[in-house]
Amino acid sequence: MAPVTTEALILQTFPYGETSRILRLYTRGHGLQSVIAKGVTRPHSKFGGLLEAFTSGWATIYLKHSRDLQVLAAFEALRSRQALAADLLRFGGASLVAELVLRASSEEAQPHLFEALTVALDTLEVAPEAGLERAILTVMWQLTAMLGFAPALEECLACGRPLDLNEDTRFSYTEGGVLCAECGRAGGGAMLPARARAALQALVRGEQAGLERTLGHWRLLERYLDHHVLEGGSLRSFEFLARTLAGP
Repeated sequence: MAPVTTEALILQTFPYGETSRILRLYTRGHGLQSVIAKGVTRPHSKFGGLLEAFTSGWATIYLKHSRDLQVLAAFEALRSRQALAADLLRFGGASLVAELVLRASSEEAQPHLFEALTVALDTLEVAPEAGLERAILTVMWQLTAMLGFAPALEECLACGRPLDLNEDTRFSYTEGGVLCAECGRAGGGAMLPARARAALQALVRGEQAGLERTLGHWRLLERYLDHHVLEGGSLRSFEFLARTLAGP
């Protein structure tokens, strides 16, 4: 079996046996892949101790589509992103991004998603502290949209009427978008004022927006992902982020 070489980003790593490690990779050419790095913890391992989460580089894989766990032949690290592990909020944001892609992507090659994921982690590594919360929300909504789960924000999901920029709405988690005031009169969904909807539209486009209440946006993102993307599941990184944002 001839190995394949592709750009890859390590999303998750955990021990396997005494000397090996399982890696979850997102690759440019082969989407999401689980690989085993054999003997990685042995002295003088060919991998050189470079297999840490959020590291990107070139992975050489013995790829066989009939099996779930592939074999990693080599990994040439290009960027380690160690700054993400040195700050709790950056680490929490990067973990949330990685967990979303692990839960919602597939083995199908999506080069545009690989690019967006790489840019997202680069952004979180260098974002100024004052704008880090907004940066995390931005990359999370942008990746959610790229994975095919963008919320409907331009028109009412019930009646189909285009919504005015200054129109207050309700956000329906079950429907995956907004309802106009008349259709949402029965109380379905959470209130989403016009300014909050405009901010959410900007976040989905990958643009950092001025957020008046970040707590409300965190709740909306978490509930939307739980209900509409993860089908009743949850991302564990939200709990870590909540504790980090709450402070000591």
